Formats: sequence, structure tokens, C-alpha cells
Amino acid sequence: MPGRVEGKVAFITGAARGQGRSHAIRLAQEGADIIAIDIAAQIDTVPYPMATPEDLAETVRQVQSLGRTIVATRADVRDYDAVKAAVDDGVAQFGRLDIVVSNAGIASYAPIDQISEASWKDMIDVQLNGMWHVAKASIPHLRSTGGGSIILTSSDAGLYAIPNGGHYNSAKHGVAGLMKTLALELAPDNIRANTLHPCMVDTPMIDNEAIFRLFRPDLENPTKEDLTVPAMGLNALPIPWVEAVDISNAVLWLASDEARYVTGAELPIDAGSNLKN
Repeated sequence: MPGRVEGKVAFITGAARGQGRSHAIRLAQEGADIIAIDIAAQIDTVPYPMATPEDLAETVRQVQSLGRTIVATRADVRDYDAVKAAVDDGVAQFGRLDIVVSNAGIASYAPIDQISEASWKDMIDVQLNGMWHVAKASIPHLRSTGGGSIILTSSDAGLYAIPNGGHYNSAKHGVAGLMKTLALELAPDNIRANTLHPCMVDTPMIDNEAIFRLFRPDLENPTKEDLTVPAMGLNALPIPWVEAVDISNAVLWLASDEARYVTGAELPIDAGSNLKN
């Protein structure tokens, strides 16, 4: 039986691990070939270890194990020329582009009056400027294909405010605004655009000491287990976080013909957290 995105090509950013790797695997399982990029390096203002070249190589291995083809490149979404070169090269090899999953993101935490200039700039550059770079570089290829689906990863913090994340909130709300403009401008080209708004997702972005301490400042050495109760308090459903594959299933749906008339939508996969805020 053909897969739900059989014969299509997906461009995925932040693909070395976490949600990005999960998206690559899920789309490959359903028949897509993959163009993947990741910075695979550390950004100084990010308070947890970021992905490595070895992580990106593991994504390649897992996609190939499914019998699909993947072109993977180390590229920083803050660098438009690097993003464009990566997607242009992938399309030259595959001959088309159908799906764009702009997923690359970072997190850091501080009250808004204590956020450093560097941290604010890095956040906006990765989370918002990077999304624009990915869309801008991809649109000509989607037009050549005759249409497609652009999926931008926002956050539940793109729907409401959270403390200690003014730069993150600002970027993620901006992503939703960017998406709506893309959806409106690209509709005549049969290109759809939508945003995903996850709550906490069980990836390295939450499985690190910085976020443990943010949620449990009362403990000297908080662990992931100590994060569970306060994280659960954010959601309506009785869970602390969702899994990466839960977001990937939403990506698959938005990328598939099942969502052929869905555009301009802000899709929460958030265990009901938006109902409590």
C-alpha cells in the first residue's frame, strides 16, 4: 500500500535529533525522501548541549534504514545563503520539493529585563528569521512542483504568554504571523501554510538541567522526575509532556492530501495547555 506522502520530497530543518529527526523518520515511513539540515553545533547562548554531526549522521542512518533517500547538510538557518544552497542542492538531486517542515529552534530562559542582548538576538534569528529564510528559499521550488505544504513549528508559547521566555514568546508569536501571511500570499499557487503549537515535548530541549532548575529552583539538584509534577500542572490532560512522534503525526497529516484544504491554521498538540492559559 502506498504511503501517505509517497513520491514526495520533504525539506526538514533541525533534523539532527528531537522533533526534526522524528519528522524525518515519520515522513520517510510514509514514502517521502528527505532534504535535511541542522547546525549540528553549539550556540553560546543556549544553556544545554545542542545537536552534533554524529546526531545528524544518525538521522541519515535511520531514514536510509527505511529504504528512503536523504540528503543531509550542516547549515545554520540564520544564514540564508546556506539554507538556499542546501535546499537547491537537494531539489537538484530529487527533482522536486513538496513539503517544508521548518522546525529548527532553541530555548533559553530569563526574566525579560535580564535577557542578554546576545540571547535575544540569537532567539529571534533562529526562531523567526530562520523560519523566513527557510520559506523564502523553498517557495520557488514549491511553485515549480505546482504546490505543497509549509509547516512551521511554533509553540504553545505562540498562543499565550509564558514567564521567563519573553524572547521565545515574541519569536513564536511572530512565527504564527509569518505563517498567516504565507498562507494568504501563496494560496493562489496551491501552497498551504500552517503552524504547529506543541506543549512540552520529550526531547533534549526539555531534558536538561537548565529547565529542571527553572521549574524546580527549590531543589539543589533537580532531575527530570522533579519536573514531572509542575509540567503536568500546565496541561489539561494528566500528562507532563507529549512525545516527538505526536508532533510528527500532525506534520504527516498537514503534509498529506488529507489536509489538502487546510491552510492558515494554528494547530495545537498541547494536551490542552491552551485551555488553562
